[in-house]
Amino acid sequence: MPRKSFNTKPGAEKRPFKPDVIEKFQVKEPMPLLEFLISAMPDRKRTALKSYLAHNQVAVNNVPVKQFDTQLHKGDEVKVNFSREFRVFYNRRLKIVYEDDDIIVVNKGYGLLSMGNDKVSEGTAYTILRDYLKWQDPRNKIFIVHRLDRDTSGLMVFAKTIEAKENLQHNWNNMVLSRKYLAVVEGRPEPAEGEVRSYLAENSRYEVYSTDDPKEGQLAVTRYRTLKSRNGYSLMEVELDTGRKNQIRVHMKDLGHPITGDRRYGAGSSPIHRMALHAQTLRFVHPITRKDMNFSTPVPISFSKMVGGKEYYEDED
Repeated sequence: MPRKSFNTKPGAEKRPFKPDVIEKFQVKEPMPLLEFLISAMPDRKRTALKSYLAHNQVAVNNVPVKQFDTQLHKGDEVKVNFSREFRVFYNRRLKIVYEDDDIIVVNKGYGLLSMGNDKVSEGTAYTILRDYLKWQDPRNKIFIVHRLDRDTSGLMVFAKTIEAKENLQHNWNNMVLSRKYLAVVEGRPEPAEGEVRSYLAENSRYEVYSTDDPKEGQLAVTRYRTLKSRNGYSLMEVELDTGRKNQIRVHMKDLGHPITGDRRYGAGSSPIHRMALHAQTLRFVHPITRKDMNFSTPVPISFSKMVGGKEYYEDED
């Protein structure tokens, strides 16, 4: 018989985790949400179904919904949590773009670390998502697949399982079909469209630099296209053929047109008080289902303003 501990206060014993009771339903034809719930769960009273809605216990495509007349479409997934409410994720600097059982795609704000370092261990994209998932189930895990610099905003993918993480990391170059960035650089690049190719190495101060010696660094290839130039700045679309540390920042410096706000790599100005680099598009093969996953975000407002754009798309913090 196990010995009883006398150091634990009555009622403070750690209880075993009980998973939420969640039922999933597939929508086969368009109809309002409440009507669908009634047809999917005929044994439940109408008042009970309305209570689930009122208490955030119903989610459509993983998004909690309260409106009874929300229009459903064929192929939608409806979840009902009979144990408690679905958590509504909100963070000022991190937005969930997509989530399933294997991955989470987020839009990371600038100034937010992807993961911890020697000085910062909490308040990173990783820990924010970790806490969100563990609220759902303490056994849940989150894994870093790739990183964005602290001052680079935009799309990142995280894995929720070891299998998804390993599939993405071990086959990154084959599974990532497209990675496009937006950057505002100083001046007007000539030619307006082209390619930068060099070998990247890192010095003792952790600064990355270009070299022509393949024995000294790793090959990096960056393709760029000027979208608009005005007011001494140019909005660029940049696509990576390789994913090296600080690759875009170094190659824009090599062009003679550093990214605004990037003083580490030669910028002389910082009009929006941040580095103007944003991971706009991320297209990859799903690590488990093998589906084509394609995500894109709007042009940040501040980027448009620098080149006199009228299309003010996305709020920024």
